[in-house]
Amino acid sequence: MNKFLTLRGAKRGFSYLVVGGWSAFSVFFILWIILASLKRNRDLFGKPWSIPVDPAWGNYVKTWVNNRFGDYFLNSLIVTSVSVAALLLVSVPAAYVLSRGRFAGRQALSNFFAFGMGVPIPLLFVPLFVIMTTMRLGDSLTGLSIVYVALSIPFSIYVLEGFFASLPSELESAAIIDGCSDFQVFRHVMLPLAGPGIATVAILNFVGLWNEYQLSLVLLNSPENRTLSLGIYSLITSMQYSGGDWAGLFAGVTIVMVPTILLFIILSERMISGITMGGVK
Repeated sequence: MNKFLTLRGAKRGFSYLVVGGWSAFSVFFILWIILASLKRNRDLFGKPWSIPVDPAWGNYVKTWVNNRFGDYFLNSLIVTSVSVAALLLVSVPAAYVLSRGRFAGRQALSNFFAFGMGVPIPLLFVPLFVIMTTMRLGDSLTGLSIVYVALSIPFSIYVLEGFFASLPSELESAAIIDGCSDFQVFRHVMLPLAGPGIATVAILNFVGLWNEYQLSLVLLNSPENRTLSLGIYSLITSMQYSGGDWAGLFAGVTIVMVPTILLFIILSERMISGITMGGVK
């Protein structure tokens, strides 16, 4: 018994060590990027590990205005927010029906959505470009949002099915006995209970779409339609000819990174509770 407890404690200690080490590593480099964004280029290379005594806030002003990161930030915010809202509007009812409904072909339809998660995104670049161009939605934020929603549906439905399946069926039966219709059961009983799961899916999709690069690179051409990820790419490309404004680049990376970090900090507890709730399917 003592050997078992010792082995179990050693495994737990090793797990804590790995997680703690990775967390410390991540926090260190996030802080280093933020500090590097507040330095001047000569200090960045001459004293890379020092704390800036006179923070160069002008790096952010230059990146936000001169490099048009303000416009890119707005584009990313609009595309990501609209895509996540539309995605939840489609995925939540679909996942509820697939997890709680009883009809012919339900399992095949559920497997079809699960299969969609295994399709490599690069294989879809050419078909998506042709389809969006044919529909006159190429090089537009609307077309990019439609693609984001379509490609995120399989993952969202798969995850949400687990959340809805974990909810007790007794509550559903009690609501039906009280005279609720199927829509009322979904709207007033199951939807509030699945709130943590829905929040988890929304956060994961928001972070994924906020940092998405490949699809926006393929579908967007105009500078005014660029997202933040394309803004970083254009900044790196321009550095090849302008001599390299590394401090400005780190300021741009910080602008991209901070919103998702704040989102995790504010909603991490709700997301963890949602993941725990959906762990039993």
